[in-house]
Amino acid sequence: MARKIKVLVAKPGLDGHDRGAKVVAHAIRDAGMEVVYTGLHQSVEAIVQAAVQEDVDVIGLSIMTGGHLPICRKLVRLLREQGAQDKVILVGGVIPRRDFEPLRELGIEGIFPGGTPLEETVAFIREKCGDR
Repeated sequence: MARKIKVLVAKPGLDGHDRGAKVVAHAIRDAGMEVVYTGLHQSVEAIVQAAVQEDVDVIGLSIMTGGHLPICRKLVRLLREQGAQDKVILVGGVIPRRDFEPLRELGIEGIFPGGTPLEETVAFIREKCGDR
């Protein structure tokens, strides 16, 4: 039997708003994927460590604080240092359109601002990882 797509959902920094992250995590799980939810107030280092340890296919960050660019910069750097740059990275939350291109330049493959239909997120993950 093929392994399920495994997605880590994380809330970096001091952001205490996790309703959206939990809704997305449930949608991903209901679509038949395995979800690892790290909980609130995670450091980027802890997120990378969990992603490597859990051998996830996807890292999904939920960021509502506006710190998405420095957080993603650090995440990508630490993943490279760990030899884990093969993970698909997506970010959701309060992401202004002006930051889409800088995020893509960092290697963030999926950008899902608030209000994005859950089906789009699920379809994106399946497209990037294959429907295993």
